[in-house]
Amino acid sequence: METRTVASEFIGTLLLVFFGVGAAVLGADYIGVLGIALSFGFVLLAVAYALGPVSGAHVNPAVTLGMLLARRITPRAAIEYWIAQLVGGIVGAGLLYWLAQTVPGLKTDGTFGSNGWGSRSAVHISLGGAFLAEVILTFLLVFVVLAVTHRVAVVGFDGLPIGIALAVIHLVGIPLTGTSVNPARSLGPALFAGGDALSQLWLFIVAPLVGAAIAAAAHHVTHPPQEPKLVADERHAAG
Repeated sequence: METRTVASEFIGTLLLVFFGVGAAVLGADYIGVLGIALSFGFVLLAVAYALGPVSGAHVNPAVTLGMLLARRITPRAAIEYWIAQLVGGIVGAGLLYWLAQTVPGLKTDGTFGSNGWGSRSAVHISLGGAFLAEVILTFLLVFVVLAVTHRVAVVGFDGLPIGIALAVIHLVGIPLTGTSVNPARSLGPALFAGGDALSQLWLFIVAPLVGAAIAAAAHHVTHPPQEPKLVADERHAAG
């Protein structure tokens, strides 16, 4: 494993959380649901172009699980990616929280861009509904990533459909759960929001991983591998 690939996943996840969640925390009253959805989609698109050739720009433990199940990375590489992504998500949320504290009157306790169901959902979706929504939404993201990439890295125009998919996912998911589809994106804000955000966090870790596993299985059917695609630890990043 090269240091630069782990660093890329850390930086990419940090940027995704800071700018995507930041749009919800700092700009929701000005840009609305569409603006937040586009913020997530555009920042992922930018990160994909900037870091895709280095690490693949997974910036999401669910995407990394899909890559692992598709045999495009090794278990060791996946674990190192997961650690980098989770730490990046926490640091990104921490920087956002620090910035939010400088805005007079901005409430961060209990919400702070975290995900939720019931009273913490705009439409008061049930626990079961939230789980189903996150599974389906994550399925789309991971399936698209696996379908448009041939190995690990996002190259060429691969980032465009991925960014568009994440924006569409947020348009549907924001009213339901606030949209996770990414355990690292959910973990950071929940740690700083506290309260019910932490007690409901488990769903936004488990459901995206389930969605990713289903996406990997579906991709195996629609895009059967012609040859083993397992990438060695030291060579799993393209380039």
